[in-house]
Amino acid sequence: MNFIKKAIDKVSDEDTHIQFQKFSKGEFSNRAVINARFAGGKYTVNTTAEFANDLVKELAKKLGENTTNVTGAIVSTSDLKNDLKFKEIKQFQGVKRYLIEDVMNGNQIVELIRKFPKAFFALTFNAGDSSLKIKAKAPKSGKPGTKEEMPKADFCKLITTDKPLAQSFVFENPEFKKAEIVHKYLIDNIVIPAELKAEKDFAKIREFSKRAGKIVRKSMIDGKELLSEHAFEA
Repeated sequence: MNFIKKAIDKVSDEDTHIQFQKFSKGEFSNRAVINARFAGGKYTVNTTAEFANDLVKELAKKLGENTTNVTGAIVSTSDLKNDLKFKEIKQFQGVKRYLIEDVMNGNQIVELIRKFPKAFFALTFNAGDSSLKIKAKAPKSGKPGTKEEMPKADFCKLITTDKPLAQSFVFENPEFKKAEIVHKYLIDNIVIPAELKAEKDFAKIREFSKRAGKIVRKSMIDGKELLSEHAFEA
């Protein structure tokens, strides 16, 4: 399940929290863009970079113990040298990009995401009837703002016959043919855990506090425009 669906369904976990961790109070437009279509018995789901880790994890779970050729990059500030095989490391301002070209099974990929949840997994591989392609680079890390232009949903591309997986991105109409979706975050509260009330380290408070507010979801599905608001805390 992707982080937007989990936040809307009130499913709070570490992966979802990390997605909202960088935001302060305010209004943040043009986030988590999805373009999806169904044709020829297959779903094609194109998204912005926010969905990369979710997509990698879902396909890795489908893969399980089976192996596949994996290419791409894992981007992190952590030292991953002892945890994966890599072709090359490129580094800029403390951020390491581990270039991957290896045969891996799904469980190995899932375990890497579990161990390094803050890393960015820009991996390309196939899992059965599904294929995933993600640009092998770090996403733009511009400061969250309110006037950001609409980004293109071209960072991740999933092609699959897995109906439940595709529907988790376009849950308003399971029988959709074409969908364009964008989100706005309205964050009006920073929920500080009780155990951190006396904490003086602002960075620690920011890291572990939850964001609460609304997700505004604007959808155009098969020519019909839908607008919905969903309270969330993550």
